[in-house]
Formats: sequence, structure tokens, C-alpha cells
Amino acid sequence: MAWAFCESSAIIIVLLSLVVSIMQYSFNLTLNNEQDTQNLAQILAQHFTTGVVYLIGDLGAGKTTLTRHYLQHLGHQGSVKSPTYTLVEPYQVQGRDIFHFDLYRLNDPYELELMGIRDYLETPNALFLFEWPSKGGDEIPEADLIIDIQKSEDELTRSATLSFHSVALLQALESQLNNA
Repeated sequence: MAWAFCESSAIIIVLLSLVVSIMQYSFNLTLNNEQDTQNLAQILAQHFTTGVVYLIGDLGAGKTTLTRHYLQHLGHQGSVKSPTYTLVEPYQVQGRDIFHFDLYRLNDPYELELMGIRDYLETPNALFLFEWPSKGGDEIPEADLIIDIQKSEDELTRSATLSFHSVALLQALESQLNNA
């Protein structure tokens, strides 16, 4: 059974790689500190307010930290907690619905169906943030933006690769982060 899980995980990773490869644009950056993460979140909040975001990275890579800053730059005033145990944390920010999913503890993608994910996904003009999207299988929609965060060997910095379709987001990233 362990082999089957590893095989299916490998297939999902290959499929995610294919999705990344068909994204029109890619942008790489180094996050040297939390201020760099805040700067990235600010750009995302200005140029990516609806759609599906996949947040990829190991435990402690900074997925929830980026999400917290992203939500704050969108106008959220309260705390942002990881939905590791609840699977989803819904937010209402300035009339906009935002759903932050953490699928780390999911054993089977069908569990999302049982928790009523379709009800969330039918929300118009919402922003959906998925941590550990590989565990969601076919139950979650394709990403409009993929953010892959990797820790450096010394774990002091992070490298982030963003894959997306929006030329406006690309221009903002290039002008605001390459000149920072």
C-alpha cells in the first residue's frame, strides 16, 4: 500500500510539473527575509485577487506566512491561522470571499467532497489558496497561479518560483522586485 501511495504521489507531482510547464510565465525570486515575503504579498494583492493559487513547499517553507501577508495586503484586519486541522479557513475581506485550504492532513481527495468543497468552489469571484494541492487530486480546480517556495540548505532564505498566465502580474513582479 505504501508503494501505491508513493506512485500516486509521484504521478500527481508529474502532473503538477506539467501544469507549471504550460503556464505562460514564470518568475523566480529569493526571499531573504520576511520583508521580501511582504513585498511579494503586496504585489499579489494588487494583481491577483480572484482565482486559484497553489502554494507548494515543504513544512516550514513559508506558505502560511505568505498567505498571512497576502490577506493583510488585501485588507484583512484579523489574525490568519493555518487551516491544518480545519482544512479550510474562510475570510470575508472588503466584500470578497477568500478560502485558505491546507490539505496536508488529507488522506484521500474524496474527503474534500465529503466536507463540501463544491460549495466553496461555487462562490463567484473568490480567491482560493491551496496549501499541499497535490493531496487534492481531481477534487480541486486547476491553478491560475502556482507559488513554489523552497528553503535554502541553511533554512535562512527561501526561493520562490511563480508560474502564471497574467502579463500584468509579470510586469509588476519585474518592475517592483527586480528593482528592489
